[in-house]
Order: sequence, then C-alpha cells, then structure tokens
Amino acid sequence: MSAFVLDAGALIAVERDDRSMLARLQVAADENIGLRTHAMIVAQVWRAADGRQAKLARFLSAVRVAAIGEPEGRRAGELCGAANTENPTHAALALLARPGDWILTSDPDDMRHLVEAAGSGATIVAI
Repeated sequence: MSAFVLDAGALIAVERDDRSMLARLQVAADENIGLRTHAMIVAQVWRAADGRQAKLARFLSAVRVAAIGEPEGRRAGELCGAANTENPTHAALALLARPGDWILTSDPDDMRHLVEAAGSGATIVAI
C-alpha cells in the first residue's frame, strides 16, 4: 500500500481520538505509508479559528493536502456523472487515489461507486 487517502469521516475520527483510526495511523507511521486528502475534505471538518481544533491542525501537518482548482473540479464533476453519484468532494478524493492506496471513508458505498468508475484500483476501507 502506498497511501491512506482520508475522507472527512477519517479526519473527524482523528479529532475524536477514535482508537481504530489511531491504530491505523500508527501502522501508517510504522510502515512509512503516506497520508493524503484534498482541501475540500479539510473544509468539511474545519470549523474553529480559535485553536480548538489544535489536534486536527497538528495531524494535518503530516498529511499531503492537495489543492482543488478548476481542472480538478471538472474531472470530479465528470466522475460524478460517470458514477451516477452527486458528491463532488468524494469524487475528487477518488481521483486523488492511486492503485494500491486505501481510501479510509465513512461512506464506503458512495466511494466504491466512484473508485470503480475512476478505475483507480484503490481499496475502500470503511471506518
């Protein structure tokens, strides 16, 4: 496996000290497995400008957060059409995944459709 690709549910699990998620992240650290997400996933979970999300901020410093611009937005929209789903944030995440990656998600059904339509070869892991 090359990376864990994280959806909003995964980031929320980190913020809540979910033991299962923390165990997965320890494996990632031990095995030098990368962590990736994109900026709109961060937007789904980031609410506090006053430091109340310090734990999440520290965690995000170890995550490669991809930018989402117009080209990525168009590709995500096209993938939503191909997969017959309506979540462009998840579609952009599916496009971020590479063969061998594990997508850690709280919405495995939607992500499964998107990954199949994208043909990324990523593995869906329900959290």
